[in-house]
Order: sequence, then structure tokens, then C-alpha cells
Amino acid sequence: MLPMFRRECVQRYHWVTDEEMLDLYAISQCTPGIIAVNAATYIGFKERKVRGSISATLGVISPSVIIICIIAALLKQFIEYPIVQHAFAGIRVAVCAMLIMTAITVARKGIKNISGVVLFAGGFALACFTPIPLVLIVIIAGVIGFVLSRYSPGKPKTDQKEGQL
Repeated sequence: MLPMFRRECVQRYHWVTDEEMLDLYAISQCTPGIIAVNAATYIGFKERKVRGSISATLGVISPSVIIICIIAALLKQFIEYPIVQHAFAGIRVAVCAMLIMTAITVARKGIKNISGVVLFAGGFALACFTPIPLVLIVIIAGVIGFVLSRYSPGKPKTDQKEGQL
């Protein structure tokens, strides 16, 4: 759903930029609930305040709820058929491919220097090989990224205009 969400919100309607979308993904992962619902709620609020957030949330969840209810009603009758089992296997492959493409897109847009590569690799390793909660990993990476961007060598120490000390 995330690639479709990006296509609609960034490319088609220009409600958010790619950079804002990356931030939305990160924030949406840290908050309880489904990433796409959290992101849709935020974009809806940004565009039309409370009405927009309610509409966007309902717009994201309604089709899924309807489809899941229909499938659940019919699935019990057809789950044993090989064609249905093969269809689910194909769906799993398609979902994996879409997740990989989303990860590549996020990496291309979000990793801009060597510290970003190190931060990504460290976060990935922590997520895969330790029991540390993902929320904590994202928060730690965000703090480290902020500190690195704010206090890295070669950056001005103040936010004043150029030429002023």
C-alpha cells in the first residue's frame, strides 16, 4: 500500500514532498496503528484539518474492511483449492517485491551521506539481530541524525545569515 500511497500523495496530488513522505513513514512507524492509516490521517489533517483527517482515515480503511469481510465470508469455502493457495503464494511474492521497492526508494531519498549509510546499517543490524523495539531504534536514529546534522564539522554554529558571526 505504501508505494500506491506515495504515488497518489506525492506524485499525483502533490499534497506532500518525498522528504515529507519519508518523515511520515518514520513517524507513522513510531505511532500505534497501521502506517498508511497514520500517514493518511496526518495528510488529511494537513489539507483539511479534522474533517480531512477523518475523511482520509475512512478512505484508507474502508476498502480494506469491505474486501476483508467479503474474502472472509468466501474463503472458508475455497481455501482448500490449489488455485487459491497458489494465488496467496503469488500475493506474498508481490507484497515482498513492493516492500523491497519501497525500501530502495526510501534509501535513495533518505540516505544522503556516509553518516546516513552508517546510521542505516546500524539501525538495520539492531532491528534484525537484537530484541530492541523498533520504536526505540527509530527514536535513537532520529536523535543521532539530528545531532550529526546539527553539529557536524563544516556546518555553521549559528542559524544566522551568511557573513554574520
